[in-house]
Formats: sequence, C-alpha cells, structure tokens
Amino acid sequence: MNKGVAPEFLLSPAMLDQVSPSGDRGGVLLGQGPQGEPFTISALRPAPTRIVLVGGLYLALQTALRAMAVGAWVVVATGRPAKWQVLAKAAGTTPDGRPVPLVQIRRLSPVELPTPSEDSPLLVVHDGGPTPQEIFPPRTPWQTTIYVLPYLHPQAGATANAADIVLMQRLPAGQAQLAARIWRLPPQLVNQLTGLGDDQIVALGQNTWKPIRLVTTQREQQILGPIRRGD
Repeated sequence: MNKGVAPEFLLSPAMLDQVSPSGDRGGVLLGQGPQGEPFTISALRPAPTRIVLVGGLYLALQTALRAMAVGAWVVVATGRPAKWQVLAKAAGTTPDGRPVPLVQIRRLSPVELPTPSEDSPLLVVHDGGPTPQEIFPPRTPWQTTIYVLPYLHPQAGATANAADIVLMQRLPAGQAQLAARIWRLPPQLVNQLTGLGDDQIVALGQNTWKPIRLVTTQREQQILGPIRRGD
C-alpha cells in the first residue's frame, strides 16, 4: 500500500451474494423509482466523481456495501470508526484468516490512496460531519468521493453544489428551506423533502429530481439491519 497500488485478493461468493448489483458497469443500484423501476447511479465511472449524502449513516453504509459488490475498493475516513467496522466484517477474510483489504477504515487525515482503475475503482467515503474538508477530493478517473452530511449546514453549500449527484433523506422544515436556497428548489419540491418516509430518498442532479424508495436484500438486513432514517 505504500506505493498506492492495491494488492490482489479473491472475493468470496458470499460477498457477491449480498446484493443484486446492476448490470451497468459502475452502476450502483439504489432502489425503485415511482413506478417500481430499478434506479441506479453511475457511482463508479471514468471521471472524478463527487456524491453528497444528506441523512443518516444507514444510507452511506448501504451505498458503500453495494459499491463493494460491483468491485470497488472502499476507503472510509471517519471520526467514528466503530460505526464502519460492519463493512470490514462484511468483506470477510483471506484464506489465511486476515481481513480482506477491500475496505480500509482510517482517521480524518490525508493518506496515500490505492490507484484506481476500471477493474479496481475506488470509493472514498468522507464521514467528517456537516462541514467536510477536502481531504480526499476526487482527482482521477474511477475515483468517487462520497461526503456524508448528517444534516445540511449553511457552510456546506460549496460541497453540495460541487456534487455530481446528491442523495437526501427526509429533512426538517428549516433544512429543507436551506436546500431550497442552495439548489433553487420550488415550494412543491421542498414539501417533498419534508414528507419523505424512512425508506425514501430524493436523488438530485443536473436536470434530475427523482424520488426513490430504498430496497434491501435479506443479506443486507443481516449486515446493516432494517432500512432507517437515522444512524
């Protein structure tokens, strides 16, 4: 790892069975659209990518788990490492009993990253509170950085505006009004944000506003518990 090159390893069939990933290369299945159609995001692609998640930790864990299932390396920079150990445990162990190096959980400080490629895309999760610093900005193709925001903060506007896609869970009225100012949302969309169920999110991107219902597999429920709004 000191040269930034990821070592090879074998991924167990059990890990691949945890989710049913999309057939789209780099596509991560999030849930169902209003008509029950599958909804995926191009989370792993040949361009530096930023994703902002606004809400509870469950959404971030599920997104990272599904990225792992389509072949991504995951580096988590967090101030609450115990909350993320479930991902390392889900990745399993090598034949000699060591943890599979698919997931790295680190402190909120700069560190050399694995070199991403089409065959080994890299997902960096920045779990550093509502006003994240640019510790791991995406700079290369096949690197995606997810910023986990527990709530919208006025100082997070620059991070939110720079995102290629934003995934938001239910917001209180005050935060929904802040979202309206950041993204210039009309009143009917602000009302949608305050009325989302615990299993619902909104995907916001360029020319995109999509209400999504999260879905989970039985194996995911065993790992992460039931779908929920909080941590």
